[in-house]
Amino acid sequence: MNLRRWLLVAASFAATLGISAYILWSGWMKSGAPPTIPIAAHAFALAAVFAEILTRTIKIQLSGAALRIPLRFATAMRVCLGGDFGASITPSRTGAEPARFLVLSEAGVPPAGTLLILFTELFLEMTSLCLLCAILAIAFNGSGQVVSLMIAMIGGYALFVVSIGAFGYFLAHRNAHGPPPDWARRIGLHAGRWRVIQRALRALRTSIAALRHARLIPMAGAFLASMLHVALRLAVLPIIALAMNPSLPLAKLVLWPLVFLYGGAVAPAPGGGGAVEFGFKLAFNGVMTPSVLGGALVWWRFYTFYLYVVLGALAAGNTVLRALRAPGIEPEPR
Repeated sequence: MNLRRWLLVAASFAATLGISAYILWSGWMKSGAPPTIPIAAHAFALAAVFAEILTRTIKIQLSGAALRIPLRFATAMRVCLGGDFGASITPSRTGAEPARFLVLSEAGVPPAGTLLILFTELFLEMTSLCLLCAILAIAFNGSGQVVSLMIAMIGGYALFVVSIGAFGYFLAHRNAHGPPPDWARRIGLHAGRWRVIQRALRALRTSIAALRHARLIPMAGAFLASMLHVALRLAVLPIIALAMNPSLPLAKLVLWPLVFLYGGAVAPAPGGGGAVEFGFKLAFNGVMTPSVLGGALVWWRFYTFYLYVVLGALAAGNTVLRALRAPGIEPEPR
């Protein structure tokens, strides 16, 4: 992280905070009073955050157990929180995986084992997201075309990622060694670039082979933990917003955060650069009153983003910064 990147982070966070403050202030001015949220709602939201971190930690630890890679609970928690911190201060969350890789490496996990754990975590995230979208489609059936579109978009994204992995596995059995095939040369993949792809294909083949021989019970537990951690993140906005206005539609309070949390990951600015806040206002402008909208936005972002930044910095901040200062820390898989 050089000075220019820190300036980008500062500018992005300033934009994020500025837009939030404007939405909160404008809602306050229109309603004549600041938004109030019961203390019990804050307690439940905070409990959801810590439960989400706990389930994600268990997911990482059980993923290691399923692959016969011992992993301490404290290390798994640092992997989760360090990845959150790395993601928050880098464009498009690109710092998450290097941060997690270095946390695992410094804990003594061999490079091959580290790659297996990270691949398994991503695989579980995508498959559980597909199943959760199917459950939400059934639960909120008839809630409108917008709901169906949101579910289809997120479920389609998860299915696309899983399909890319399946295609990569197919290539790994045919093109993991040797010179670039004709189709690769035609699209500009010369020998140097093709060797990089081949290393990734070999790592993918090893990871999927490990999944096929994983222990069933720990893997099932990790999948359940993955489902729970996504559900807990989606519970934060309903907890906050319904405490201020119990008549708000539950479907939109659950599904729009799903879009923001996963769709916002593609935003090029660290922390979204205000894109999430702007999208939140557009999504709920006709649903919430200005006062409720401002309060819900500020506290939802606090419990789903800013709190994770602080906890991640405390848990693994130095490790994350070392990972971001050393690009290409991932060694060639053997």
